[in-house]
Amino acid sequence: MPRAIWKGAISFGLVYVPVALYPASQSVDIDFDWLDKRSMDPVGYKRINKRTGKEIERENIVKGIRQKNGKYVVLSEAEIKAAYPKSTQSIDIDVFVNASEIPFTLLETPYYLEPLPKSEKVYALLREAMASAGVVAVARIVLHTKERLAALIPDGNTLVLNTIRWANEIRPKQGLKLPAAGRSAALKPGELKMAGQLIASMTGPWKSDHFEDKFTAAIHALAAQRARAGKTAEVTPREEMPEAPARSNVVDLTALLKQSLSKSADRNKSRSRKASKSKAGAGASRRQAA
Repeated sequence: MPRAIWKGAISFGLVYVPVALYPASQSVDIDFDWLDKRSMDPVGYKRINKRTGKEIERENIVKGIRQKNGKYVVLSEAEIKAAYPKSTQSIDIDVFVNASEIPFTLLETPYYLEPLPKSEKVYALLREAMASAGVVAVARIVLHTKERLAALIPDGNTLVLNTIRWANEIRPKQGLKLPAAGRSAALKPGELKMAGQLIASMTGPWKSDHFEDKFTAAIHALAAQRARAGKTAEVTPREEMPEAPARSNVVDLTALLKQSLSKSADRNKSRSRKASKSKAGAGASRRQAA
């Protein structure tokens, strides 16, 4: 578990829950290093003065807010904290809402909340009360000198804080060419029925560990293959890309839905066969062990 990035308290009416905040997500991106193609030397990251082109030390960097006249107002870390002191050390709950009321487009970064010593009981009280009511809390927190809106969510034995984008951070949909909603979409009943059947055939329980970043895995596999084979070896593509369908102004939705339903049925049969083989293998292993 990484170190705590913030310590303070959840403000719940007159109740305070001292907590520590830990990152709940991690980057699993491909770690490309910058290299000088002429010598293969590593290329570092430097803080450069844009006017002089010279590197500067961290202690000489300050935070400034640009004004309309081009000048800057410079603020120290102490001045920033003093401007809004209460929220820099608290998670202030504004309201409790049903989780379904918060659009997915607003959700951003998750964090774990851990109770500090001697606050376990009040932590559990808030968590269990929210879980029983089926609600999440909408709260405010200041992280990295920036006020953030957040959802406080009971998740098993944990309280999770998920930052939420402010409403003005979401771009408006006006200007997008979108089909009409509801009955105005002019869809055929047969098309809707088959689309519903396709959705039903692909519906299942959410299990996050069933999904993986196949692109990153493929790039790592490719890099490993290149390392084994040498620079001049040819690299076999991971899989052939399907040819793009010919463009047409007329789309036969019925035919596409039928094809999709057929493929979905085939996938479900394949999964069932794999599951049966897995269970049979596990049973044989248990018999041999016995």
